[in-house]
Amino acid sequence: MKLGLKKNEVKIVDYTPEWAAEFIRVQEELIENTGLDENRIEHIGSTAIKGMAAKPILDLIIGVDVLNQVDRELLQAFQQTGFLRLKVERPGEMVLAKFTDDSYQEKTHFIHLVEYRGDLWNDLIYFRDYLNSNVEARTQYLQVKLAYLEKAAAGMKEYTDHKEAFVKGIIAKRTESF
Repeated sequence: MKLGLKKNEVKIVDYTPEWAAEFIRVQEELIENTGLDENRIEHIGSTAIKGMAAKPILDLIIGVDVLNQVDRELLQAFQQTGFLRLKVERPGEMVLAKFTDDSYQEKTHFIHLVEYRGDLWNDLIYFRDYLNSNVEARTQYLQVKLAYLEKAAAGMKEYTDHKEAFVKGIIAKRTESF
C-alpha cells in the first residue's frame, strides 16, 4: 500500500483493506500520544468505505470538546506523531496533515479536527456509514469521482467541488430522518 498525493494531484486507486489496518495503527499512535479516547478518533472519507476506490490519502476525524479552545499541548502531541497544522480555513474545522518527508510535498494522511458530536462530526460519520451500507450510493459516488477524472483533473479544489452536490445530497438524508 502506498499512500500520498502531491499538491493538486488527483488520482484514484483501487480499494485495499490495508487502509483499515493503517487507520488502526494511526489511531493507536494518536491515543498513546494525545490521551484522546478511541471513540473520538474515526476513519472517514473514501478509504473508510469498503470496496471504494479512493484517493490514496487516509482521512481521520478527531472530535474535541471546543474547537476554538484546542491548546498548544494537543497540537504538539499531533506534531510528535507527524501531523502538522495546515493553513486551511474551514468553518468549524482545523486541518492537519502528515507528509511523506521533510519536503512537505506529498500528503499521506489528514486529520479533520472538529467538535465531537457536533454537526460536522455527525455529517461526516453519517456519510461514511451511509455509503458503507448502501451499494447503490457507493456506485453513484464512484461514478461522480470517475466522471471528474475523465473530463479533467484540474486540481484538488475542483475535484472536491465536483463531488459537493452528491455529498450534500447524502448528508441531507441525515436531517430528513429526524
